[in-house]
Amino acid sequence: MAITSRAISWCLCCELLLAISAAPARELELFQSSQATPTGEYTFGIEGPAVDRDGNLFVVNIGKPGTIGQFAPGARRSEKFIDLPEGSVGNALRFDREGTMFIADYKRHNIFALGKDSREPQVWFHSDQMSQPNDITVSSNGTIYASDPNWKGRSGRIWRVAQAADGTVQGEVMAAPRAMGTTNGIDLSPDGKRLYVSESNSGQIWSYAVGVGELTDAKLIRTFEPDTVDGLRTDVAGRIYVARILRGVIAIMQPSGALEREVTLSGKEPTNLAFGGSDGKTVFVTQRQGGFVETFRTDREGREHCLQGSRC
Repeated sequence: MAITSRAISWCLCCELLLAISAAPARELELFQSSQATPTGEYTFGIEGPAVDRDGNLFVVNIGKPGTIGQFAPGARRSEKFIDLPEGSVGNALRFDREGTMFIADYKRHNIFALGKDSREPQVWFHSDQMSQPNDITVSSNGTIYASDPNWKGRSGRIWRVAQAADGTVQGEVMAAPRAMGTTNGIDLSPDGKRLYVSESNSGQIWSYAVGVGELTDAKLIRTFEPDTVDGLRTDVAGRIYVARILRGVIAIMQPSGALEREVTLSGKEPTNLAFGGSDGKTVFVTQRQGGFVETFRTDREGREHCLQGSRC
């Protein structure tokens, strides 16, 4: 059938209209949150989260305490990945360069290591001197930094845990230039030279220079309302993403503490977040209110995504 000039003009017009109408939609996808997993999949203790190099999201406490759930790319719901040893309850998950999952067990004062393709977590570090641990971050050389809050005492500290030359794993409380509040969220700057820590009781976000066994150059970079900050993460641009529990937003700040934007969430009690997706620009947020995960897109990859050997 012959195509008339009128038909060609009509098609071109349609294509133009579609392009114009699609442009705002693509703009709106950035920083627009939506629910990713069904309500009620996870308990009130939903935390973690972490994404492996294959794009699987892992979150603690699916169905009951002491479990870890897995949300695969393209899935509609999570599935139980593993049970932790009896009496252990996870609070934070992170991956290192080799794909080992580290699990902060706040009940039994352990940090477990779970090798890639394994389902049997092994105690990597234990200390009866720990109050928890609560949240953890992993440096490029495999050193773990763990927040260790004392909720009743409204105080806290930071542990450094690393493997020595002889293969043993050693941990120590890091000396700090100030008395800390209830240390909670924790992450490193992209170059690994500074450590960011949220203190829940005061609502403060602190920055420290990282030394071997000590933290120096303490800088208060921002103060939110007391008891409204939880987990935090950094991206490759050095920005800090803070879960504002009870406020229902993720605050995105410059390293100086200047607030760049707030991402409004559907749930009001975000506990933590992680970067994932094929390009590392998808942010997964754990929501205590409703026990689900929601997600939004950002414009920079997460530091932890790059740590696992991505193109960034």
